[in-house]
Amino acid sequence: MNIAVIFAGGSGKRMHSKDRPKQFLMIHGKPIIVHTIERFQYHEEIDAVIVACLKEWIPYMEEMRYRYRLDKISKIVPGGDTGQLSIYNGVKAAAELYGTDGNIALIHDGVRPLINDQIISENIAAVKKYGSAITCAPSQETFVLIDDEDNISEVESRKHSRLAKAPESFWLGELLEAEEQAIRDGCTEMIDSCTLMRAYGKKMHVVECSFENIKITTPDDFYMFRALYDARENQQLI
Repeated sequence: MNIAVIFAGGSGKRMHSKDRPKQFLMIHGKPIIVHTIERFQYHEEIDAVIVACLKEWIPYMEEMRYRYRLDKISKIVPGGDTGQLSIYNGVKAAAELYGTDGNIALIHDGVRPLINDQIISENIAAVKKYGSAITCAPSQETFVLIDDEDNISEVESRKHSRLAKAPESFWLGELLEAEEQAIRDGCTEMIDSCTLMRAYGKKMHVVECSFENIKITTPDDFYMFRALYDARENQQLI
């Protein structure tokens, strides 16, 4: 099985929204998270979707599942205290429902709705071939490293620089094993699944995507998504 684990457990403080977390902000009559889930709902290779979201917003998410006929959602679980723990809750639920043998988990941000079918398919194919898939976009600007005194210590070649995005995809059993080992080791704030898996010696394979695959974190991201969404919609009329 190919299982999408959508995590949306954050409160979105950087968005400065008035009355709801960023993943539930409305664009064209739908919450952002619904736009995201629909990319997996309508993909023929995705068999199930697990959602990890803020506990107090689970009833609302259940309502969205019914309203938008998101019938691939098999379970909605509470998010954790960190992004890593939210992912763990979703991955654990997937394993409990479907087992781990031969199953692929695609880990995706609930506020990253501009993925496409090709990215999802290439993630699944890469896991089958290489054991992992980290969706990345080429760096459009020079990437530098700095020291503790804000001096540039290294200038990385743009040719070999990438921006890690999502999905990040793995064999479900391997990811669950790494998550549980990290928790036993007291590591619960890994920035993403790629960082966690590398920390436990796994090799990561890149699947390239366009820069448009943005994560909606700030008001600027929100306006960019709306503009890109409108541009895609307008292409239907050309």
